[in-house]
Amino acid sequence: MQRFRAGTVRRRGQSYEKRGSMTDTSKPKITVVTGVIGEDVHVVGIRILEYALGEAGFKVVALGSQVSQKEFVEAAIEANGDAILISSLSGHAETLVPGLREKCIEAGLKDVLLYLGGYLLVGEMAWESAEKKFREMGIDRVYPPGTSPRKAIADLEADISSRRRQ
Repeated sequence: MQRFRAGTVRRRGQSYEKRGSMTDTSKPKITVVTGVIGEDVHVVGIRILEYALGEAGFKVVALGSQVSQKEFVEAAIEANGDAILISSLSGHAETLVPGLREKCIEAGLKDVLLYLGGYLLVGEMAWESAEKKFREMGIDRVYPPGTSPRKAIADLEADISSRRRQ
């Protein structure tokens, strides 16, 4: 079985974590699993986000491109992930994402956050409708193309903080 650990190089991609002694150790690190779902090979956006997350002190398990739902779930289990961040730029997310929340629950990851971003649909649809569609599939946050990494990081910090207080 493959191991998914922050700080190690994986078959597809790398794990990122800010190095140095300036890292704040007073709060537990947030571990995120990232990747591009399905047959999509567009990795530039997720790589930028992974780098920003690492610089912000997150443990990032980067799965790379062409990641299946099963691989996301297995990596989150192995890494004790707090969140799974999924990128899709091919427009096929509406056929690739359904059932992911259920797979997470079945695997004992009912509290894992699911974030999705990119060009998610083929064709035209108002963003509010697209966001609603994915939220109904169990995705916690849905981001349009061009979203700043700072926005995703702020949302992650707020969502994790809220969950840890409960």
